[in-house]
Amino acid sequence: MMPALLSVIIAFAIFAGAGIEVVLTNLSVVGRSVDSQQAFNIAEAGLNYYLWHLNHNSTDYKDGLTTPATPDAALGYGPYTHNYIDKNGSISGTYTLWVKAPTTGSTVVTVRSIGQAAGTKIKRTVQAQIGSPSFASYGVVSDSSLWFGSTETADGPVHSNQGIRMDGTNTSTASSASTTYVPSTAYGGDGSSKNGVWCNTSVTTPVDCASRTKSDWVYPVTSIDFNQVSNSLCTIKKVALAAYAATSAIAGQANACTQVPSTRTNTYLPQRSTTFNLTKGYLIQLNANGTYDLSYVNAENDLATNYSTALTLQSVATNIAIPAAGVIYAEDNVWVRTNPNFKGRVTVAAGRLSSSSSSTYANIVIADQMLYSTKNGTDAIGLVAQDAVIMAPYGLPRTGSFDFEVDAAVLTQSGEVWYPGVYRSDSNRCTRGWANSNQRLIFYGSVATRQTWTWSWLDGSSQCGDAALVSGTGYVSGPVTNVTQYDYNLKYSPPPSYPITAGYNFLSWREVLTKP
Repeated sequence: MMPALLSVIIAFAIFAGAGIEVVLTNLSVVGRSVDSQQAFNIAEAGLNYYLWHLNHNSTDYKDGLTTPATPDAALGYGPYTHNYIDKNGSISGTYTLWVKAPTTGSTVVTVRSIGQAAGTKIKRTVQAQIGSPSFASYGVVSDSSLWFGSTETADGPVHSNQGIRMDGTNTSTASSASTTYVPSTAYGGDGSSKNGVWCNTSVTTPVDCASRTKSDWVYPVTSIDFNQVSNSLCTIKKVALAAYAATSAIAGQANACTQVPSTRTNTYLPQRSTTFNLTKGYLIQLNANGTYDLSYVNAENDLATNYSTALTLQSVATNIAIPAAGVIYAEDNVWVRTNPNFKGRVTVAAGRLSSSSSSTYANIVIADQMLYSTKNGTDAIGLVAQDAVIMAPYGLPRTGSFDFEVDAAVLTQSGEVWYPGVYRSDSNRCTRGWANSNQRLIFYGSVATRQTWTWSWLDGSSQCGDAALVSGTGYVSGPVTNVTQYDYNLKYSPPPSYPITAGYNFLSWREVLTKP
């Protein structure tokens, strides 16, 4: 029996040893998992700390220090190591930060945080883009009501401070600052109260109002403050003034934004005259080599057929370098086009900030096509107007098949973003319309408007000026076939110094995988 008993004892010892080994291994794995999760949580705490830091000091990328003088090319300034204190007041680990400053004109800061639990060698790394959301974070954002027709698509996030009638497809969130509102007839209302985002139950195609998904309709949410745009115009003007020695002294003065220097630089264009005139200002032509041509606009006849015949021009300078600051500020009206496309990043702003009367606010007119050389975020055009951004009636081809494209992020402080329904030269005459499906306006970018946003108008059942007859609809001004597409690159990389809507927040987040 002894050999048999010894065999049982030996087998039991082997199984017991194996069981103990499994238990110890599991304990080790669990311990490492706990340490790894703790390191991850500490790394996240580092990101939250720097988010707090930026909201209190938006231009400090050195963690309150002065070193290093030169950032690491890939990671930025750092390393900055902090103890992580738990709720019991004990040091439970450390996080090490690297902070990469934003590029010129951007607000996006890249922060990398490396967390390590106390008493271990385990590290976890997380990285985030922290920035101030800009008005270019939306496909369309408006301080007034919005109405997307059944054949229109709301591409990208859309928001209204009043309410949205959403009869068409929406590809992202549709939000309203109102729980309910009473839309006017111009925005699809019938006099009754509607939800902050709603659709008309009579609409069944191409999207059925009754059965469509409404989970991405969000209301009420915090309203977007368009009053901030006036401060942003002031900021852009200061950036433009500070960029050149001839005007830099003005930029630091308390009343810098209401001053009207007469010196023209690459970044600052003075008032043409103290007397305001809607038909006078500047034509800025953005070139494919990253420069711009500048002309005086001495008169405009918007009944003409193209920008070259509509505008009375006087050349000022050609191939002006786009400034490093990335902004061009005009103290007057601006007409803008590209030739034939634009390579670079620039924000064109127009405002007469010394004026207290809205009747003398400056406009930006899209006089012709505006095209990026690429659509990968490398190129960006921002248009920020004190009053309105106007699609000129003479911009689109008069006849024939065409795809007329505008690539830009546009924003108005107090006015509209629109194709006008009547001519400026003759307010009793409806503007030109295009009824054919092969005559398309393509807008690629972002729209932010204080008031109305539209690319076409339904003029009624009787002929009105140059409006086009659409069978079964009536006479229409503007292109019946129009497409508004959101440039998603603008969310993380808006045009230089583009106005922001709120304080710093996380724009994107990811874990950076490292070797074991």
